[in-house]
Amino acid sequence: MNAAKRAEKAHKVYAIESGTVIDHIPHPMALKVVEILGVKQDGILTVGMNFPSQRLGRKDIVKVENLKLTAQVTDRLALVAPTATINIIEGSRVVEKRPIHVPKTFRGLLRCPNPNCITNIESVSTHFVREGSESEPAVRCTYCERLYREPAQLVV
Repeated sequence: MNAAKRAEKAHKVYAIESGTVIDHIPHPMALKVVEILGVKQDGILTVGMNFPSQRLGRKDIVKVENLKLTAQVTDRLALVAPTATINIIEGSRVVEKRPIHVPKTFRGLLRCPNPNCITNIESVSTHFVREGSESEPAVRCTYCERLYREPAQLVV
């Protein structure tokens, strides 16, 4: 099947009564998003990968029934999927649609890979500051001052 026919083909997934749909996830980050969400419940979990996207080229989608995102989870998702949008579903309808914003600071959400960082030696909570743009964030550890250009690898 050629790409044009594939693009026209309908993608069918179960509708959810209430929950969250995370769209515009950069491919192939959907499984990392599911890991961050820590989905441990009964209900529908739909993961779609490698969909065509005008904005991203390729995108992933995660749909979770009965899930309400906390600010802490959204902040962690921002480093893995800064282009994502959050759709809140209630009564089988989208009641809220919002983009993810990459926060300026991250406290206790990331792990510093520097083995000599004080956060890996003593019981000190990590603290990172975002540098770079929201679409291509980098983070700097405020303790060891190392800059990490691929913060998705630091998400705990």
